Amino acid sequence: MLDSALPVLDVGPLVAGDVGAAGPVASAIDRACRDTGFFLIGGHGVDPARLQRLDEAARELFALPEADKQRIAMARGGRAWRGWFPEGGELTSGRPDRKEGLYFGAELGEDDPRVQAGLPLHGPNQFPDQPQDLRPAVLTWIDEMTSLGHALARGVSLALGLGPDWFARHLTGDPTVLFRIFRYPPLARSDDSWGVAEHTDYGLLTILAHDGSPGLQVRSGGGWIDVPAVPDTFVVNIGDMLDRMTGGRYRSTAHRVRHVDGGAGAGARDRLSFPFFFDPAWDAEVRPIPLDGPAPDDDADSRWDDASVHDWTGTYGDYLTAKVAKVFPDLVEGLDARRS
Repeated sequence: MLDSALPVLDVGPLVAGDVGAAGPVASAIDRACRDTGFFLIGGHGVDPARLQRLDEAARELFALPEADKQRIAMARGGRAWRGWFPEGGELTSGRPDRKEGLYFGAELGEDDPRVQAGLPLHGPNQFPDQPQDLRPAVLTWIDEMTSLGHALARGVSLALGLGPDWFARHLTGDPTVLFRIFRYPPLARSDDSWGVAEHTDYGLLTILAHDGSPGLQVRSGGGWIDVPAVPDTFVVNIGDMLDRMTGGRYRSTAHRVRHVDGGAGAGARDRLSFPFFFDPAWDAEVRPIPLDGPAPDDDADSRWDDASVHDWTGTYGDYLTAKVAKVFPDLVEGLDARRS
């Protein structure tokens, strides 16, 4: 542990599949998920050079003229919801975010049955002609984060006393994986807008890499806390579906991002972040896990959106589609218009 508001956990035993040595990290994951729902991880086994290549390629793309980036705009990705969007093009609670971004997911060909069936968020990714390094960097990162997501799911499964393979057998054998790259421009201290406003994530686990710049804040019982930028670590947090599955024992915690220009050159560089979402299978029905002891009271009245995560019934795919439709309403309306 570091002297920080969030614990830093060595997940090496989980990555190695050494269940016998994973008890301490599983216990630490349990404590973190019951406390803030956030923790940092080391020992993940991901080469830092991979993140460096991803960062460099992303910055090269974001620096292109908007006309070039429009060639891979999300509207061109159809129901796959993949591609580029401009600053202000994504909404949180109905308000435009101060960020620019790229959406990716599992790479699927047009002949994939799920693509042919027209499932939302399934399809090929959109990559630009330049920089050429972006495609291999993104696809390699998705593969690495998917493997890490399975390892972390083993840790959560052990933390809940379910055995190491519960999630793989019941929920994440074929996980829904989504990957984003966000560019946050530096904001003046007098600017009261947010890169992304208060929100919670939708699914099971988020694995966040970033360029080392501060800006991420997490709501805790004592107020908002800054997430430290610890070298060679990733930030992990739980989402609404894990909150639902555990009956509120593990709370999905609100967080937000504001990248402030520190002046005199400090912090003036764009902040890049790389959130990866490791979520239930598309057709999985997300139900509560039978756990011992009474569940905490529903916290809907204290949540950022005043919504209960425990009211949902249906498949994860239906849940995710409804959520993403609120983030990109214009895109959804465009798709509906083309189908009519």
